[in-house]
Amino acid sequence: MGRISRRGFMAAAGMMAGLATAGDAAAVPRGAPAPAAGGRAADSPEFRGMWLATITNRDWPSRSGLTAAQQRAELIAQLDTAVARRLNAVVFQVRPAADAFWPSPYEPWSQYLTGVQGRDPGWDPLGTAVTEAHRRGLALHAWFNPYRVATHTDPTRLAAGHPARSNPDWVLPYGGKLYYNPGVPEVRAFVQNAMIDAVRRYDIDGVHFDDYFYPYPVAGQTFGDEATFARYGSGFASKAAWRRDNIDRLVREMSERIKETRAGVAFGISPFAVWRNASTDPRGSDTRGGIQTYDDLHADTRTWVKEGWIDYVVPQIYWNIGFAAADYAKLVPWWNTLVKGTGVDLYIGEALYKAGDPGQGAPWQDPAELSRHLTLAGEYAQVRGHCFFSAKEVGADRIGAMARVVADHYPSRVPVP
Repeated sequence: MGRISRRGFMAAAGMMAGLATAGDAAAVPRGAPAPAAGGRAADSPEFRGMWLATITNRDWPSRSGLTAAQQRAELIAQLDTAVARRLNAVVFQVRPAADAFWPSPYEPWSQYLTGVQGRDPGWDPLGTAVTEAHRRGLALHAWFNPYRVATHTDPTRLAAGHPARSNPDWVLPYGGKLYYNPGVPEVRAFVQNAMIDAVRRYDIDGVHFDDYFYPYPVAGQTFGDEATFARYGSGFASKAAWRRDNIDRLVREMSERIKETRAGVAFGISPFAVWRNASTDPRGSDTRGGIQTYDDLHADTRTWVKEGWIDYVVPQIYWNIGFAAADYAKLVPWWNTLVKGTGVDLYIGEALYKAGDPGQGAPWQDPAELSRHLTLAGEYAQVRGHCFFSAKEVGADRIGAMARVVADHYPSRVPVP
């Protein structure tokens, strides 16, 4: 996965050992590694990632309009936090809304940098992130959202010359947001070109999509692609089948183009964890999810794994052990079985943001809940790591859940698989 060699990783880990104090439970140790929980050898490669979200300035930058020096300092601090928590990968959101955190020839600079979409921030965040992550022995995965254009529905608020303004037939409003229409072939080609530009320019270790394909359903609203379906949907039994084919094409073509552009770059997706409920499809999971990715987001995640179109999958299993509708303890084995024999790596997406949130149930008020997740997942041979949502909580660690994970499961830093 990328260009972080084991030797290079260990050298960088040694250089960074002084980042945390010896008394910090998350400090990088200087001694021999202790046995790891779950039966995995302490120094075995595994994915230990955190999502670094930029949409609405969730994790970074802390607010728009900071100086370039302030933005850079905050970014470096996020990478240092990952090292101090003994993580080895950062999934950095660089295209949250048809924009860019690098000097893209296709789309404008993100408004989350300067407060004004299209305004040059005076530095290259993605280029800096790659260099500084690798210096610290961290893999850097560039995280893209393919179709979200804006968190509002007014195209006139987009930067002058924005592709969505130049091509109004490419976009649709839905649920208070603006989206590129996945059914338009020119849209699929364009968003691929925009993303591949970053793969071509930077020595990234991975390309990462999250769970947003067709938008999550909004009660009482319809995604208005009837005319698009009438134009392009002949030969499909239903609009749903046509929509799934649109997303399948995006994933398959993106996989091919990544490999053609830069060898060694992994392609991964972090879907909502319920593909289908078993009550809908006997191949589905023992869940009662209100959302099913196959039916509601038109994202056939099972096929992507079975066909090997992706290199890794990170299902967002954002529920506690024992949660009735979607039990962590039932979803992990379902995904373990799915990936077996496919060559696709399985990492589990963890809801660190729920730990200590007063709006969550009793299990999430227990600092040990997340550590129990890793213990349980460690019993399944196909699980090769975890990714935590998200960077803000990795650092703040409201009730010590992340520190407990580190103390119980991460005795030393290890390379990515």
